[in-house]
Amino acid sequence: MPAGTLYIVATPIGNLEDMTFRGVRTLKEVDLIAAEDTRHSRKLLSHFGIATRMTPYHDHNEQLKTDYLIELLQSGQNIAIITDAGTPCIADPGYRVVQAAGAAGIRVVPIPGASAIAAAVSASGLPSDRFVFEGFLPPKQGKRMARLAELKTEPRMGIFYEAPHRLAATLADMLTALHNRRAVVARELTKIHEEFRRGTLEELAEYYREQQVKGEIVIMVSPPKEEADTADSIDATQLLSTLLVGDNLSLKDAVKQASLQTGISRSTLYDMALQVRQQIANNS
Repeated sequence: MPAGTLYIVATPIGNLEDMTFRGVRTLKEVDLIAAEDTRHSRKLLSHFGIATRMTPYHDHNEQLKTDYLIELLQSGQNIAIITDAGTPCIADPGYRVVQAAGAAGIRVVPIPGASAIAAAVSASGLPSDRFVFEGFLPPKQGKRMARLAELKTEPRMGIFYEAPHRLAATLADMLTALHNRRAVVARELTKIHEEFRRGTLEELAEYYREQQVKGEIVIMVSPPKEEADTADSIDATQLLSTLLVGDNLSLKDAVKQASLQTGISRSTLYDMALQVRQQIANNS
């Protein structure tokens, strides 16, 4: 008997309309669905009228369950893997059974769909020709700072997942370790309260220090090369002069705009702006 096929099926990250026709058909046709949380996935399956039986497959049972799933595949059954949201095997369970299936010569077929990474990057406004996905940083500050220090010279945009209760602390650590780069915090993607907040790490750390947030979070941080190129190409003093005189901005607004364009911290730019304003007053 020929072996079955293992399908890696992406599911919505929030909006059920993001489920693909192919994904629904596949989940209806397979013999078994391996789900990260069967109680959570039952709501999705019920919505689309999918009656296929499920079995739990998650971080705590994956070693034992992998052998079981491979046996079923080798017996000719077709199996789909789904996680709570998004594309399986990306910062989620699944890769071990895929690895075992490949080693056993079993066909593995991806059924693409929603992905928090792709959704966040596409709407970030940051350079996305090259990026690196870091997943979740260590929850303890010491290890988190050590990992961020290793990423200080990483030439690609960094993408991170984070839990709501650690967001403010992580942004503060990023500011310390990576300096004041441009960044974007994406939250509750595809859901009713979807949010993209853009700014410098300094601004974002300050904002979220005072906010109580919920939901899944993606943090995107611009590469150091972009910040260095920008800082080199713009004379901060001249820029501040233009903003204060030509654009007639207030000191606060001029500093904020200059920080966004140069990547220089607002505290540094504020001292420069005071000097520029004094020079303007002396020349008047």
